[in-house]
Amino acid sequence: MLSPNHHNDPHAQARPSGSVRVDLLVVAGMVEPGAKLLDVGCGDGELLRLLETRGVDGRGIELSREGVNECVAKGLAVIQGDADTDLVDYPDDAFDYVILSQTLQATRHPRVVLEHMLRIGRHAIVSFPNFGYWKVRLKLLFQGQMPRTKILPVSWYDTQNIHFCTIKDFQELCDVTGARMQKAVALDEWGRPLRLNAPWWFWNLFGEQAVFLLSRDERPRRE
Repeated sequence: MLSPNHHNDPHAQARPSGSVRVDLLVVAGMVEPGAKLLDVGCGDGELLRLLETRGVDGRGIELSREGVNECVAKGLAVIQGDADTDLVDYPDDAFDYVILSQTLQATRHPRVVLEHMLRIGRHAIVSFPNFGYWKVRLKLLFQGQMPRTKILPVSWYDTQNIHFCTIKDFQELCDVTGARMQKAVALDEWGRPLRLNAPWWFWNLFGEQAVFLLSRDERPRRE
């Protein structure tokens, strides 16, 4: 299951026509020029097109046939595939970066997907909506309903998202999978980065979405 948010872009009305989603700009800024990467759930190829300008050798997999057709029409190297089942077929260290943008919450097995990303790439970049955001909490507390926000615009019975998490939850997933956090950015609802020296609880409360740059923790583990 690959990103529903690429096609039902929650930022589409919040940005000028022709502009790039701010979270994709953050992701692109974490990729070294000339790198080889795989964009998992690449949608219509917006991120891959952006990375082309940096000389990146980008590939993509996308679940929807519509998305694949759009990418191929743009000359992008994209195939149809499912993050939950097809990453297992990629060899170790096949890419410098493996990207999962606004897709983690739509996978059936987030931990397995992240482990494969860290296996087939030297680095993994993951962005996701933060379910610990204060507006989400207030909606649940005072209205007793699953929230609908700019970044989570679909009703609970229509959404393809099945594994919501908070920034704190994702930190714990990184610990479980042995992922080393090299960089992290939390964005508010206007796409502005929260201050870097803010404590994690502040990010978890006021960050509407987050982007993490990860690598494998190669240190030996104690038995």
